[in-house]
Amino acid sequence: MKLLASLLMASSMMATPWLAEAAGADTLKAFFKSTTSMRARFHQVVNDAQGNKVQEVNGDMQLSRPGKFRWDYEKPYVQQIVGDGEKVWLFDPELNQVTVRALGKAIGSSPAALLAGAQEVERNFTLSNAIVRQDGLEWAEAVPKAEDSGFDRVLLGFKGDVLQKMELHDSFGHTTSIEFSKLERNPVLPAGNFRFKVPAGADVVGE
Repeated sequence: MKLLASLLMASSMMATPWLAEAAGADTLKAFFKSTTSMRARFHQVVNDAQGNKVQEVNGDMQLSRPGKFRWDYEKPYVQQIVGDGEKVWLFDPELNQVTVRALGKAIGSSPAALLAGAQEVERNFTLSNAIVRQDGLEWAEAVPKAEDSGFDRVLLGFKGDVLQKMELHDSFGHTTSIEFSKLERNPVLPAGNFRFKVPAGADVVGE
C-alpha cells in the first residue's frame, strides 16, 4: 500500500511547446483547457519490473482544478488521499495514521499534478507524443523534469476528448495502469469533498 501512496504523493504541465502535429499532445491540451473538474471510477493495477501483478484496487476519484483532488481506494487497500489546495492528506485506516505534506512538495512532479495542477505545472514536465498503439487511443507522454520525482514518465490515453487511461512508469521499473470509467467532466463538486478532517485518535506525521 505504501507503493500505491507514493504514486500520487511523489515529488494530477509541460515544459516544452505544444506539438501541433501530435494528436495526443493536442488532445491533452484541449482536455486541460476545457476541464475544471472531474469525477470518475478507477481501476488500478501495479506490475513489477518482471511484469508480475503486485497490486489491484478500485476506487473513486474527484478533482477540482487547481490543486484540489480526492482519491478513495477501496478494499483490500483502503486509503484516502485528499488535496485541499494547500496541503495533501494521506489517511491509512489500517495504521490509523495521517501523513500531511505541503501541496507543492507533494505533487510538484507527480501524476496528481497532471490532473489537478494549475497552469504552473507546465514547468514540471516535458511533453511529447507517445508511440502509436493498437488500442484506438491517442497517447501523450509527460516526463518529469525533476530528477527526484520518483517517475520516469507518465502516459495519458484519450478516446476523442475523454481521458480513458493513465500509465505511470516509476524509477524502479514498476508500471501502474489506471483505467477510468463513468467519467464526468466539469461536474459541480461540493467544496467539502476536498476538506480533510483528521479522524479521532489518528497519528499525524509530516508538515
